[in-house]
Amino acid sequence: MTLLPKSLFSRLVLVLLVGLATAQLLSFAIHMHDRSELLQESTGMQSAQRIADIVKLLDSLAPVERRRISAVLSTAAMQIRLDQTRFAPPAEQTAERRARAALFGAFLHRNLGDAWPVEVTMTDTGLFVAGLPDAPETNRMGSGMGQGMGPGMGRGMGSGMAGQAFPPHAGMQYFSRPGLSFVAQIGLTDATLVTFDARQPTQSEGWPYRMLSSLVVLLAAVMAVSLIAVRWATRPLKVLADAAEDLGRNINRPPLAESGPLEVARAAHAFNTMQARVIHTIEDRTRVLAAMSHDLKTPITRLRLRAEMLDDAGLRAKFVSDLGEMESMVGVTLDFMRGLDTGEQAKPVDIKALLESLQADIAETGGGVSIEGAPLKPYAGRPQALKRCLANLLENAVKYGKRALVTVDDNDERIAIVIRDEGPGIPEAEIERVFEPFYRLEGSRNRETGGTGLGLSIARSVAEIHGGTLSLHNRSEGGLEARLNLPRR
Repeated sequence: MTLLPKSLFSRLVLVLLVGLATAQLLSFAIHMHDRSELLQESTGMQSAQRIADIVKLLDSLAPVERRRISAVLSTAAMQIRLDQTRFAPPAEQTAERRARAALFGAFLHRNLGDAWPVEVTMTDTGLFVAGLPDAPETNRMGSGMGQGMGPGMGRGMGSGMAGQAFPPHAGMQYFSRPGLSFVAQIGLTDATLVTFDARQPTQSEGWPYRMLSSLVVLLAAVMAVSLIAVRWATRPLKVLADAAEDLGRNINRPPLAESGPLEVARAAHAFNTMQARVIHTIEDRTRVLAAMSHDLKTPITRLRLRAEMLDDAGLRAKFVSDLGEMESMVGVTLDFMRGLDTGEQAKPVDIKALLESLQADIAETGGGVSIEGAPLKPYAGRPQALKRCLANLLENAVKYGKRALVTVDDNDERIAIVIRDEGPGIPEAEIERVFEPFYRLEGSRNRETGGTGLGLSIARSVAEIHGGTLSLHNRSEGGLEARLNLPRR
């Protein structure tokens, strides 16, 4: 069982929808990635510029004044501490973290130059240092900066200070806060170590709702235009399919309009050419058969006159019967070859009245027909063709099954007429073959036993002219059931 839609329109819409949705999702993912990198780079550049300005300011102040100014300049987004030892970075850093730390260090180095050595690392929660104890100047100078930092440290940024950092002082207190932070330590010209904890704003990672709204509006607009385009492109196929279906009911239907795109116009032209050829073939065949029928009437008439001159009454009766059968066969054969297309127009038909009329005709010949149910409203069809179809079915039921029971079931979509008899039925292998022209179950051509073998063929042709179906089924309790389904259009 396939989950694909059945119609070409639905399949094209599905392909377009999946393709557009995939393209939009990929575009959104690429945009989010680029946006995140741009925001991070922009934020890092701003933080680096601010740190550079603060470093230059602090470097120009006395030590006592530095602590007061650093306390004033510290904010929630950037903590500033004048430390006595270097911050120990995390033991392990991902390649992305190292790359971002190196980029941030490059921003700092570009804004500061080589006068101030810089080291940068990244933390998940961010750290700022408070409560530094007093320590000798030699410890602050020698241990913190004397060996690890120099004019060339800006060129080693991104290493995360691995292998160079001293462990944190025992008196330090660390307070964590959520978010991603750059921790930068910069040595002033007097070897004082300044630590900056620059927290990156979390809103930079938020969802761009305005962009999402734009993508949704764009997707809806493109889908609306695509639906119109697909409907416009597939509509000629629907028109062609409807015309092909209607051709089976009315061979003389109006030709298709040969307009539109080149492929559609060519298909319509080919369809009209096919219809014209079929009509021409049927007309030629009908003319030939009509001519044959007309020509056969003359010798049949002469034979009938000569048969009347026979002295033997029995022989004369046989000749007259055979000639009458020949005339009847020529007539019904001609009707069948014409396809029952006599130009009769469709009009409302009272199916119940038609069945009751046939019921009365069959009753005069001694047959029994019972009718159950009634149609809800008249059926739009060809009266004479429907009468011939139902007459053939009822006559077969009475002839081979003694009596016929007709059931009428009607609704807004179709009218179903079921005819059941009490006869011997038909072998399953022969059910479809009895609809073939001139085919009969018995080998005799005697009209008293089997007729011409065209009754069921004509009945099915009438059903198909009306867009319906005719089928035969053997009943489990015995007998044959003929089901005639006629759609309401």
